[in-house]
Amino acid sequence: MTDWKLLDRDNRALILAATQKIVQRGDHWVVSSQSLPGVKTYKVDPSEQSPHCNCPDFELRGCTCKHILAVRIVIQRELFSDGSETVTQSVAVEEKIVRKSYPQQWPAYNRAQTSEKDTFQSLLAALCEGIVEKPQEGRGQRRIPMRDAVFACCFKVFSMLSGRRFMSDLRDAHDKGHIGCVPHFNSIFNRLDDEHMTEVLRELIVRSSLPLTAIECDFAADSTGFTASRFYRWYDHKYGPCGGERKETDWVKTHLMIGVTTHIVTAVEIHERCTNDSPMLPTLLDTTAQHFAVSEVSADRAYASVVNFEAVARHGATPYIAFPSRTTGASGGLFAKAFHYFNLYRDEFLRHYHKRSNVEACIMSIKTKFGDSVRSKTDLAMKNEVLCKILCHNIVTLIGAMHELGVRPDFASAPVCTTNLRIAQQIG
Repeated sequence: MTDWKLLDRDNRALILAATQKIVQRGDHWVVSSQSLPGVKTYKVDPSEQSPHCNCPDFELRGCTCKHILAVRIVIQRELFSDGSETVTQSVAVEEKIVRKSYPQQWPAYNRAQTSEKDTFQSLLAALCEGIVEKPQEGRGQRRIPMRDAVFACCFKVFSMLSGRRFMSDLRDAHDKGHIGCVPHFNSIFNRLDDEHMTEVLRELIVRSSLPLTAIECDFAADSTGFTASRFYRWYDHKYGPCGGERKETDWVKTHLMIGVTTHIVTAVEIHERCTNDSPMLPTLLDTTAQHFAVSEVSADRAYASVVNFEAVARHGATPYIAFPSRTTGASGGLFAKAFHYFNLYRDEFLRHYHKRSNVEACIMSIKTKFGDSVRSKTDLAMKNEVLCKILCHNIVTLIGAMHELGVRPDFASAPVCTTNLRIAQQIG
C-alpha cells in the first residue's frame, strides 16, 4: 500500500528543490526554509547511511524530512552533464485512505453562532459583576467604574470596530442593563492604560475557565506575539534579520496554557517581548493546577528543561515535551527518564505530543477572530488589549460549550457544570 505521508513529503521536496536556494558548503548542504525563505536555513547531511537535518520534523520524528529529499533531488539533477534532469511525478492513490474525522454538531454550532453576540454580553456582564472597585482618592472628576470599563474594553475588542464606530453597540449594551453608564470613547482608551485593569483581566481569564474544570485534564503551552503594526509579522523578529537594515517594530509576547479539549485558556503570562518560553511554564502550570486536575502537559522543545519536568511531576502530571537534538540526558533524574522514553517509544510519545497542536489552533483562533495586532500605543495598554482578546476567546469558547456540551456557567457563585467526563472523553 502506498504511503500517503511519504508521497506528500516527496511532493513538498520537489517544490522545495525547484523554488528555494540549496547550496553545498563543505561536507553538508544548506537549505532555505520554505516558510521563512531568506530568514531561516537548515543544515542537511543527505547521505543514505546516516542522513541528518536540524529541522524540527527530523529531530522529532527521526524520519527523512523534505529538506533531505530536496538535497537528494538537487544532487541527482547535477549528475546529468547535458543539463537534463529527472522529473518525478506523483501517482494517484487508488487505495482508500482511512482518516480520523471529527464530526461537527451543526445544530448546536448554529445556535451558538447565531446567538453569540447576545450571549457574549450577558456572560461578560456576569463576570464583571464580581469586580471589586478600587476606591478613588482625592478630589476631581469621578472615573468610570472598573466594571463598566472592563465591559467596554472587552466588548470593543470583540466587535473589532474603532472606538467611535463602537459607540452604537455600547449604547445598546447600556439599554440592556449590562453597564451603568456609557463612557466616552477616549475614556475607554485611557482605562486600558491602567495597572489595576491588568490584574482584573488576569483574574477574569481564570474565572472564565472554571466552568470547564470537569472537562479539561490535558493541557498544552506555547507562546505567540501580537504586533503593534501590521508591516512586519511576529516570527520575522523571532528569527532575526537576515542581512541589511530592518525597521524595528514593537510587539507583545504572550505565553498561554490551554485545555486541549475545548481550547479554553487557563493561564496567561505577558512579560518583556524577549522573554524566553521555558521559564514561563512553571508559573502557567501552577495557575492552572489551582483549579484543574492536570493529567498531561504537552509543549515543544523550547520547554525541555530539568526545572519544567520537575514542575510537571510536582503536580502529579505526565510531561510530553520534545527534546532538541543536542540533548544527552546526562543530568539524570526525571529529565533523563523522559529523554529515554522520548527516544525508545517515539510513536507512543507522538500520540500524546500531538495534543500540543491544539495550542497552535487556539492561538490562530484568537488572532483570526480578534486580530493579530493591537491598536494601543503604550506598553501597558497593549498588554491589557491582548488580555482582552484572550478573555473574549474564553467567553466565546464557553458559549460553544454551553450549546455543544451542556455547560451552565454561574459566575455569581461556585462554577456549575452539568457535563460529565464521559462526554468530554467522547470529544477528546
